[in-house]
Amino acid sequence: TQRKLVAILAADVVGYSRLMEEDEAATVRDLQAHQAVILPTVDRHGGRVIDTAGDGVLAEFPSVLNAAECAIDIQTIMTARNEPQPESRRMRFRIGINLGDVIHDANRIYGDGVNVAARLQTYAEPGGVVVSGAVAEQIVSLPGVHAVNLGELHLRNISRPVRAFALRMGDVRVTALGDAPVAAGGRPSIVVLPFRKNQSDPDDAYFADGIVDNIIYALAGLKELFVISRGSTLGYGGATIDVRAIGRELGVRYVMYGSVQRSAGHLRIATELSDAETGTIVLSERYDSDLSGLFKVQDTISTQIVTAIAPHVRQRERLRAMRKHPKNLTAYDLVLQALGPLYEMDYESFSRARGLLQQAMAFDPGYAPAYSYAAYWHMFRIGQGWSPDERADITEAARIAAAAIERDPADALALAIYGHVHSFLMKDYDAAVEYLDRALAAGPSCALAWTMSSATCGYLGQGAIAVLRAEHGLRLSPLDSHVFFHEHILSQAHYINGNYDEAIAWARKAAQHNARLTSNLRVLASSLVAVGKTGDAMDVARQLLSIEPRFGLRAFAARTPLRDTVRDAFVDRLRAAGLPD
Repeated sequence: TQRKLVAILAADVVGYSRLMEEDEAATVRDLQAHQAVILPTVDRHGGRVIDTAGDGVLAEFPSVLNAAECAIDIQTIMTARNEPQPESRRMRFRIGINLGDVIHDANRIYGDGVNVAARLQTYAEPGGVVVSGAVAEQIVSLPGVHAVNLGELHLRNISRPVRAFALRMGDVRVTALGDAPVAAGGRPSIVVLPFRKNQSDPDDAYFADGIVDNIIYALAGLKELFVISRGSTLGYGGATIDVRAIGRELGVRYVMYGSVQRSAGHLRIATELSDAETGTIVLSERYDSDLSGLFKVQDTISTQIVTAIAPHVRQRERLRAMRKHPKNLTAYDLVLQALGPLYEMDYESFSRARGLLQQAMAFDPGYAPAYSYAAYWHMFRIGQGWSPDERADITEAARIAAAAIERDPADALALAIYGHVHSFLMKDYDAAVEYLDRALAAGPSCALAWTMSSATCGYLGQGAIAVLRAEHGLRLSPLDSHVFFHEHILSQAHYINGNYDEAIAWARKAAQHNARLTSNLRVLASSLVAVGKTGDAMDVARQLLSIEPRFGLRAFAARTPLRDTVRDAFVDRLRAAGLPD
């Protein structure tokens, strides 16, 4: 067996399946034209192309420096070639580079080093480059390039974690986490607005805002789609809708909107699905039904959306993603009424939400969302410091979330909350990972599932993965009324990953949206101490004590889900900020 040490470059086209589905001939033509320019670039940098199967490129280089320079040149070339193309037809590459000892013959190379390079490219931004730690150590002198530490990544089918770095080139502006286009992965992306258009009765606002909930739930359960959260849509849906502006602001390709009217037991729904890039209407439908047919209409709308924007999704997958409907319309109505006050910050409104959810559970004991939101209510009460008996709230949150899962094993929100209860409150991390993984499988576009999964990864010390998952949760929920929670967890992930400046930036954003979130203030204070800004940290500590005057470090150290050296350093920094034992 012949072996050698080489730098391996693996490149892959972002969203290739989508491009092929839209226009096979044009995609093949564009790929061949790009390869005609890219492949000579490999040769020019002293490399050898090993494989160009499908949409990928695999190459080897005798020098790590040559491989990195080649990757940068490829991305620079592709940026220029994509410039005249419409956004939907731009072909972007992700590139991964690893240094590895490989088995080789005259034509190919084999081994773990090749697999690591291929896995690393999946973590690159579209148009970006991610390298292993062994590569990063040898390119520190490369002019105009600096490496951003992503921490240790747990790559698929690779038993050991791999330290990874993202390369930033020259003066190119780096897109902040959470600001990147949500459809960057190539999946069709959509936002479903509240059906408020032409609404005649203002008292029906909650009904019109919530009627899309089951539609969003069904779409979010499909891994082929990227679906913006319901909470981020509530500011839209007025009489005038600019689909192009909404598409730009939320980073989506499709916008669904419409109207709903109900009177004397009758329901009329009109919908329009528009392409946000062109402004053209893709699908326009009108439905007339009695109220008992509401859920059938919702299922029909969901199916028509999927058929229009992702026709390859199989019927079995669509049926799997549908939520179990309530047997009682009153229970459904009460849950919709509860969603508004549940997310308000004053205790009186918050308490009213609990009463509405209790009524919903009484009217329909089998309706899972009522239990899911009730469990979240208890989580929220503990997090805000409103609980008179934390142990009782922990027990009740776990019990109700488990009850929701019993009623609908595919309820992503219930699975996520149950997982978060296990890690955040009970410190049972193995169970938390199990339920959060199930939540992500059941609801790939459930923002809370991604963000709560990030929190658990952080507690386990997996900083890089925590950052990636929190970033994804934030992209799914950019304008949610609870965006501060997603920003806070992203800040915490950066802190655990050792990126203290990023942690400070995101904690300050979260504080702008909710200055009373004490867990966020703790991360902010500790991060400020970590970068030597102790005076600023003391100001934050005073703010925290004004909100939670009984806060003490001993009690906090005993209950925090942070572990081992991360917990100890966190507590020491809070002490340095002036917080009492």
